[in-house]
Amino acid sequence: MKAFVVEKYGKDGLRAADVPEPEVGDGDVLVKVSAASVNPLDKMVRNGEFKQLLKYRTPFVLGHDVAGVVTRVGSAVRDFQVADEVYARPRDLRIGTFAEYIAIDQDDVAPKPDSLTPHEAAAVPLVSLAAWQALFDRAHLKPGQKVLVHAGSGGLGSTVIQLAKHLGATVATTASGKNAELVRSLGADVVVDYKKEDFADVLSGYDVVLDSLGGENLEKSLTVLKPGGQAISVTGPPDPGFAKQLGAPKYIGVVMGLLSRKVHKQARKLGVSYSFLFMQANGAQLRELASLYDAGHLRPVIDKMFPFAQTLEALAYVERGRVNGKVVITLD
Repeated sequence: MKAFVVEKYGKDGLRAADVPEPEVGDGDVLVKVSAASVNPLDKMVRNGEFKQLLKYRTPFVLGHDVAGVVTRVGSAVRDFQVADEVYARPRDLRIGTFAEYIAIDQDDVAPKPDSLTPHEAAAVPLVSLAAWQALFDRAHLKPGQKVLVHAGSGGLGSTVIQLAKHLGATVATTASGKNAELVRSLGADVVVDYKKEDFADVLSGYDVVLDSLGGENLEKSLTVLKPGGQAISVTGPPDPGFAKQLGAPKYIGVVMGLLSRKVHKQARKLGVSYSFLFMQANGAQLRELASLYDAGHLRPVIDKMFPFAQTLEALAYVERGRVNGKVVITLD
């Protein structure tokens, strides 16, 4: 089958290749890919940023989001059958959606939302799971609380805005002026044009900040939280909780503690908390999210679609930044 594989780590390490169709384990479903989507995580994995923790063996197929049709099921699979339309974010070390077929553990798969086309469904698994795990699992968000979402017009930000609003939060976001109308249409109550204003000067008393930019932006985010508030970052620095999540050796946890020491110290001084979120595959949560898409509480935001043959161009487009929503790669 045709696929895009990381032959070596680095910006020029991804190439088109012919590879064998994946083997299907007893608990797997084989999915014929209708569409995939591009995430910043694809670039990070391609560049080897997590190679000490996620030990992929090159060459491996890249890609973290998929929608498609089940063509075969393993002997232990009960909830899926051939011809089912599904969507998924395959678990780490079993990624590979930039391909014609992928074998996925049944626990990572869910029926595609009925209201979404395959191209739309491929845009949402990773970002919707990250939003769910940040707001439900990590922040335990309650109605009436205040949430700041950075980069609100991006793939993750646009999803977090919608989910936070559905949960009854007051939502602020940072975005460029030209995207203000978009983020307001998604549910943002307060829009800070980052080109004209510093969010730290105009916002205060927030319960939760979801940061996807890191660095100075994360440090300033701590200052807009009220005492007891939480800053959750998807870009890092990684912390010992991440090492524990991956089952890494203890010394890795110590290293991550050192990497995140500065931001943890700043957070403690302000009476707030910091944690790093690396989302996990979860088919049960995707079923819950599908019901929110079908009920109209969430909608995908798609910037541009590329044919499968232009996967390298799709990644380059995302790397240039300023993408509104998601970029989708189509195979059908």
